[in-house]
Amino acid sequence: MKHTVFTNALGKKTKMSKKLIFATIGILFSFSAIGQSTIPAADVKAMDGKTVNTSKFSNDGKPMIISFWATWCKPCKKELDAIAEVYAEWQKETGVKLIAISTDDSRSSAKVATDVKSKGWEYEVFQDENQDFKRAMNVGDIPHTFVLNGKGEIVWQHNGYADGDEEHLIEIVRKVAKGEKID
Repeated sequence: MKHTVFTNALGKKTKMSKKLIFATIGILFSFSAIGQSTIPAADVKAMDGKTVNTSKFSNDGKPMIISFWATWCKPCKKELDAIAEVYAEWQKETGVKLIAISTDDSRSSAKVATDVKSKGWEYEVFQDENQDFKRAMNVGDIPHTFVLNGKGEIVWQHNGYADGDEEHLIEIVRKVAKGEKID
């Protein structure tokens, strides 16, 4: 594989493949392209079976987290479990609300309620069986997490989960709650 040599911000020469360079540039553009867009309108199903339009999601001027997950996705469940351990503290400190969007299709959607109940998650959970909301939010792989400011504008997003990512997430939420700019 052919590599390109460049000098990083610390003055160190580094080799990167062109594929990796373009992927990095794409990620940077996707973060800057978030801009201040709002949640698109799509119908999802609440746990009680009622249809809710996502454009109605709000949190009284406080930050929101929208997390796309599925019952078969171990990293998704690991992330939501990690947040569940500190969620009450986060809510008390920042007023944040987490909305968990299951992308399970009709074959596996029956497992959603069982998982949520057994995990004891205190989140608002909705099902996106047709994945209309997932497509509208340009979500590819899950877990995929978005942070919205008090105006309902998407200000940050992250794909994937590694142990400890929730610490970075709360730092973002704290900044959003204080009205600070996200770096």
